[in-house]
Amino acid sequence: MTLQRDAIGQQIELHLESWGRLGEAMASYDGQDVFVLGGIPGERVVAEIIAVRRKYAAARVVQVLEASPHRIDAPCRYYGQCTGCQWQHVAYPAQLTIKQDKVRDALKRVGGLDDVNVLPTLPSPSQFGYRNHARFTVGRVGDLGFVNRETRRFLRIDDCMLMHDGINRILSQLQDRCAETTQLAVRAGRDTGDFLVQPTLKGADVGIPTGQKHYRESVNGHEFRVASPSFFQVNVDQASRLIETVSEALDLSGEEVILDAYTGVGTFAVLLAPFARKIYAIEESSAAVADARDNSAGLPNVEFLLGKTEDVLEELPERPDVVILDPPRAGCQAAALERLMELRPSRVVYVSCDPETLGRDLKVLCADSYILDHVQPLDMFPQTQHVECVALLRSRAPTTQLVLASSSPRRRELLTELGISFQVIPSNAPEGQLEGESAEEMVRRLSRDKAMVVAAQQIEGFVVGADSTVVLNGRSIGKPADEAEARRMLRELWGTKHQVSTGLTVINVATGKQITDHMTADILMREFSEDEMEQSVASGVPMDKAGAYAIQDKEFRPARMLAGCYSNVVGLPLCRMAEMLLELGYPFPENLTPPVSAECIGSCPFRQAPGYSA
Repeated sequence: MTLQRDAIGQQIELHLESWGRLGEAMASYDGQDVFVLGGIPGERVVAEIIAVRRKYAAARVVQVLEASPHRIDAPCRYYGQCTGCQWQHVAYPAQLTIKQDKVRDALKRVGGLDDVNVLPTLPSPSQFGYRNHARFTVGRVGDLGFVNRETRRFLRIDDCMLMHDGINRILSQLQDRCAETTQLAVRAGRDTGDFLVQPTLKGADVGIPTGQKHYRESVNGHEFRVASPSFFQVNVDQASRLIETVSEALDLSGEEVILDAYTGVGTFAVLLAPFARKIYAIEESSAAVADARDNSAGLPNVEFLLGKTEDVLEELPERPDVVILDPPRAGCQAAALERLMELRPSRVVYVSCDPETLGRDLKVLCADSYILDHVQPLDMFPQTQHVECVALLRSRAPTTQLVLASSSPRRRELLTELGISFQVIPSNAPEGQLEGESAEEMVRRLSRDKAMVVAAQQIEGFVVGADSTVVLNGRSIGKPADEAEARRMLRELWGTKHQVSTGLTVINVATGKQITDHMTADILMREFSEDEMEQSVASGVPMDKAGAYAIQDKEFRPARMLAGCYSNVVGLPLCRMAEMLLELGYPFPENLTPPVSAECIGSCPFRQAPGYSA
């Protein structure tokens, strides 16, 4: 019979079968899942029902009938009533093994990753007294404590065995003096003696300063300023071990450009700065970036970039050699992973405090771009079910790498249509026309500049650079700066015959040989209405296009006729590019016949070109 709410307080005998997600032991009672606090799989226990939910019941062990060999007496007087710790009743060596198994299970169950090399969990030097951060709930009379996760009952706590002495001293000083608030955050530096208490307490009997905006914590001899809302590792000893583990995985020579994503207050960036040529660190919290810039004072090779990782990755000053990902518990945004795979750094070190979101993200990264070398669990949180992981990923080496030195989605689509495997690395080379330079000379030069910037970062493979412009009466028309300029450009091109020129450079990185060329096509623009033009401008399509239009725009249909190469007008003349690749020794896959119709005589392999009619 399924347990109902009136079963609360009832005692039942259970055989514990496995671990639940939140550190409880799981059992089944008449087909219903029961999550048992204080149990160990394999035990037979008597448990008291403490909560009944729609899909499960929660219980706590009141008597052990058959004990696990890993069972010990929990030392904390609050254990069993407080749910902050889950495993004080489990011997510490067993906790480490359980966490290793938990990581392996999550990677397989969520990520579909079999046979992962999950290393033994690195133990914490301190199993108690390690936390530098506590968040207390305030009771009705101003007392401090925690809330039981299942019963939602408040439990007064006069000292917590997980907190280091600095936290417990503040707890003792503020106990029964906090009725003016409902939550209290306390952070205290283990080695600095510094602390903060939030929010500000105004009562006359408080007795200690509160409301500090920052405190200072020390890791590896470096003091870090940490704002109240900023993230910082709670276990300082293991934070040192974490830095060491990440550094070993990166295998730095001192010449690398590192990207540190989700940097927080800059812990990795600051401590790894002596071992890298340059570090770009991304963080979306302005408070954390302010801390990070303070923490990195005197380190000229560290640069902090404010914004969401998925956005900043689109505008990196240079391509990173290696990347550190240390996202919050929810893991990385899909857009961040997609952009990372486009950048294709040689190594990625993913630091995670949640094996399930780690498994989800590794599934994406390992589908095509990366190979998972190993996962190293660290026990950052003894006596709890939480575990930190460091995963090392190595880039899959493509058989013959083709790199597109452009972030243009149109060029990317054309290469994809051609069927060639390629990587995108934007060059960020400066653009613009030189005095006295023709439009054709400009696109050739810019394509060469883009390709050479990216080729300088490669060891082998082939790099393709391209640049396009609209030419009217010998004058180059670039991309509009705003909607008003887009309208001006479109009115100027209305009904005209003009040209689109694309410069193209291909470089064989291994030999250093390169070819630069350009192609030009004639466009006869149709006489569109003002309403049609306004709809096009409102769509946003013109804003990143030379001449403020896209020939492939099926809504606007800007061109009445095209004479020349369609893909040239879109931004990448595929036939000519294929000829140049073949000339430089690029081995096209056997199942792909490269196009060779550079003059677009007859039918373009990709579009009907001569006499194209929109």
